[in-house]
Amino acid sequence: MAELRQEIDRIDDALIELLVRRAGYVDRAATLKRGEGLPPRTSDRVAEVIARVRQRAAAQALDPDLAETLWTALIEWGIAREASLMADPDHAAPQEP
Repeated sequence: MAELRQEIDRIDDALIELLVRRAGYVDRAATLKRGEGLPPRTSDRVAEVIARVRQRAAAQALDPDLAETLWTALIEWGIAREASLMADPDHAAPQEP
């Protein structure tokens, strides 16, 4: 059981690293959206991402409802972050996340 838990911890660490990378792209998107006059929430894109995630989850034998729940939380966090950054005129995200 200890080895199993260690492997789960390693996977969790890798997921955190990936989420940090994803957050960097969210910050960059805020800068680009502000420059292009786009809103933080783009409903078509949200639907596209959720559909893609559900499809990929099902293809990998992961419950699509679980994937949708997780990505919905990620997307909503990202939209809120973009809105916050876009409202801050002094915000300048790095050019390359």
